[in-house]
Amino acid sequence: MTDYVVPKATLQRYPVYLKALRKLKNNGYDRIMSKELADYVGIESTTIRRDFSFLGKLGKQGYGYDVDKLISIFSEQLGVNFDEKIILIGAGNLGKALLNYNNWNHVVGEIVCAFDIAPQNIKASVPVYDIKDLHEKMPKGCRIAILCISQSVQETVDLLVANGIRGIVSFAMDHFSVPAGVFVKQVDVVSSIQELVFEANLMEK
Repeated sequence: MTDYVVPKATLQRYPVYLKALRKLKNNGYDRIMSKELADYVGIESTTIRRDFSFLGKLGKQGYGYDVDKLISIFSEQLGVNFDEKIILIGAGNLGKALLNYNNWNHVVGEIVCAFDIAPQNIKASVPVYDIKDLHEKMPKGCRIAILCISQSVQETVDLLVANGIRGIVSFAMDHFSVPAGVFVKQVDVVSSIQELVFEANLMEK
């Protein structure tokens, strides 16, 4: 990890760069100029160079950036494991949609299994187990769960934490609490739409 204090806005762009760089590598790129990357990700080249500067001197003028080196640095900075085992909790309509998107652009691993209260009714691309069997069926080394449930949310979160989950991406509407050392990313579509409506209304005034 870098010793620099990286601004939050910059940190939020690092996953965008990493995703783009992995795609570029898969497309045969060995090195890339900041202007090329800017066109690819839709971020100004000056912003990219400033963001990169927090991680040291990464490129050479006239040569650009080594793609493999950038991938390695960003992976270390973000703590990314490309083989991360992710579990899905709640295989309803939203859960199934996420399973259909399960390659995640080969950036953070994949959903390896799902848990539901009625697994016998679900056909999916990964094994679906009864939530009651979480302890027995939890993949070894799994730290991340995606929460797509609307009932018994706190009870389910407590069960996840007790079985080693340290990061939760939540689509649940209900509020829940987690102990220190467990991190939650809330995906709130309604709030996002409200923010967009507010911003659009401001622009029209």
